[in-house]
Amino acid sequence: MSLYFEELDYRPTPIGALSLRRRRNLSLDVDVFEIKLGDEYLMSSLFTASEIALARLGLAKLAGAELDVVVGGLGLGYTAQAVLEHPSVKSLTVIEALDAVIDWHQSALLPLGPGLTADPRCRLVHGDFFALAASKDGFDHAQPGRRFDAILVDIDHSPERLLDPRSTSFYQPDGLRGVAAHLHPGGIFGLWSDDAPDEAFTQRLAGVFAQAQAEPVTFYNPLQNREFTQAVYLARTAA
Repeated sequence: MSLYFEELDYRPTPIGALSLRRRRNLSLDVDVFEIKLGDEYLMSSLFTASEIALARLGLAKLAGAELDVVVGGLGLGYTAQAVLEHPSVKSLTVIEALDAVIDWHQSALLPLGPGLTADPRCRLVHGDFFALAASKDGFDHAQPGRRFDAILVDIDHSPERLLDPRSTSFYQPDGLRGVAAHLHPGGIFGLWSDDAPDEAFTQRLAGVFAQAQAEPVTFYNPLQNREFTQAVYLARTAA
């Protein structure tokens, strides 16, 4: 039997104190892993449906083999794992701003860490996703200007609820044009949101990309005994 509660790590970061915790949920008989930033919950292994959907819905839009994918935000690793489950993925580059999160995966503090770090297709990169998206060189220092088939982002709570105000410009037209420049023609940009679909942001995407849509992802929350809806935004560059 696991301990009922453990704080596995605690570190200061430029945007606040970061902690990794594991608690035993007795009613569900599972261990739940949580990441908190200060007093705010960032993510929980109890709620992963939309993080997985971000990968599956985004990659379902692509045809062909040998796909090169970027994921912005490592977190508990569920989006990255779902990307690697796709049979056509040749490479995955995961950009994570908080080195502690990468350490947790590499040291196997998190359950998905061993699988991610053992997969030769997967690189975990410590870096500022938003700065790289805005740069001309992009996400691969070894191949400046390299383009990708899909860029999938799960960092902020939503385009309106940010972890750090410095990412505000990314969600505006110029920022979206910046990330689109790192996609192949016909490439997919995907964005996770903790909120339900927002028509205003979907229209903002449509002003930059050739196609844009918002997919609701609804799942059951056993803690509140009700369904909850989040969103995955998908946009495609012109072919």
